[in-house]
Amino acid sequence: MGVTGIELRRSAALGAALMTVVVGVGALYVATGRWSTGWMALALTIREYLLLLWPLALAAGAWQGRREHRAKVGELFATTARPRTARMLPVLGTMALTLTVAYLLVTVAGIAWIVTTASYVPLLSFVVVTAVGALSLVAAAWLGLGIGRLLPALVTAPALAVGGVLLVFFATISPPERVAAAISPAHGSGGFHDYQTIDNRVSGALTISMITLAVTGLLLFVADGWRVRVMAVLPVLLGVAVATAILPTDRDVLTWPVDPVARELVCTKDTPTVCVSRVHATVLDTITPPAREGLAALAKLPGAPTAVHEDTHTIGYRREQPTVPDGVVTVEVRIDKRGRLAHPDVVFLEVVRGLGVPYDGDCRNRNETVERAAAYWLMGREPRSDVGLVPGMIEEDPAITTGARTLWQGLRALPEAEAVARVTAVRDALLACRDPEGLLSGSTR
Repeated sequence: MGVTGIELRRSAALGAALMTVVVGVGALYVATGRWSTGWMALALTIREYLLLLWPLALAAGAWQGRREHRAKVGELFATTARPRTARMLPVLGTMALTLTVAYLLVTVAGIAWIVTTASYVPLLSFVVVTAVGALSLVAAAWLGLGIGRLLPALVTAPALAVGGVLLVFFATISPPERVAAAISPAHGSGGFHDYQTIDNRVSGALTISMITLAVTGLLLFVADGWRVRVMAVLPVLLGVAVATAILPTDRDVLTWPVDPVARELVCTKDTPTVCVSRVHATVLDTITPPAREGLAALAKLPGAPTAVHEDTHTIGYRREQPTVPDGVVTVEVRIDKRGRLAHPDVVFLEVVRGLGVPYDGDCRNRNETVERAAAYWLMGREPRSDVGLVPGMIEEDPAITTGARTLWQGLRALPEAEAVARVTAVRDALLACRDPEGLLSGSTR
């Protein structure tokens, strides 16, 4: 402990840990909306930020690795009877300890933000993803120690910092996905969807790569001759080969695997039924009132939906084509930066706007003007533009809103039974994938 204390005071370990905490926590809290959905989102976001943290650990190790050269004591220490490996172990251990603690502190800082809003905790996956992230920092620092001792120039550390950013970035996006999953600590950590995780086989493969990379750094750091230094590259080459061989072949598992438990529906105990995914369970009480208000508006139509479910089938940039149960309308659940339901006012609109008919992606006869007029008549409101109302909508054709208002005014002038019949005809046309043009303005008889 005395030697460790000295290393903490005099080495770069404490500074490296401090930089890791400052950069990691700062990056997290600049964009809390990226990980406020839950524990796995937090773990994956920190792993993604290894794009910054990994090069810092690499540079810190390189700066520490040139200490003997900087102090000009290399020849003096070489004359001592104590083996070089024994002298280097405290340095290696201190760097590993401080960086691991720093990574955990960044994680704890994130947990403090979501602990009251994230009820679903996939403990095993969370621990594994976090542990592999901490291990990758240790591997980077040890590799930096070896390179810093091998190339003890003043520019080595900053050059490694820049090179480390490029290495992690291009290792994540450029190689074949199997290779990227085996060598990049940031691979698979981008926020593709709220049910995302990292397959344990992928974590195991990366663990092998990072351990062998750490061994390579250790050998470079303690080596006394060129033969050991040349042999030092063998562990990491072998590790990458083994890691690549044991990876799963399914692209979806490598890139954006789904946690099936996170995607399970959690529903209200009373009716009308409202369901959200388990990872969003804490917003169920918030989403229920506007969802039921939307169902009440749709209830004016015969055979209207009687339940609202979260759409859990949009995975990354892909959408599965599920069979929506009869009597169910689906909505998207969005979480804000505080972990609460974002845009609760939009839920009512999203339940009603399609008249209870899901967008399946195959039908090309949807008519936004007619649907908007019919939906707003059911809601009892004047049609308005989606810009500024629907998240992500930044522009639309003004003719849609103008035309919807004209049709809406025509519906309001009709007896309620006739208006209901016309809106029902539009709904039936959508179900049959027929063009609803003219159904609101003409007679239904």
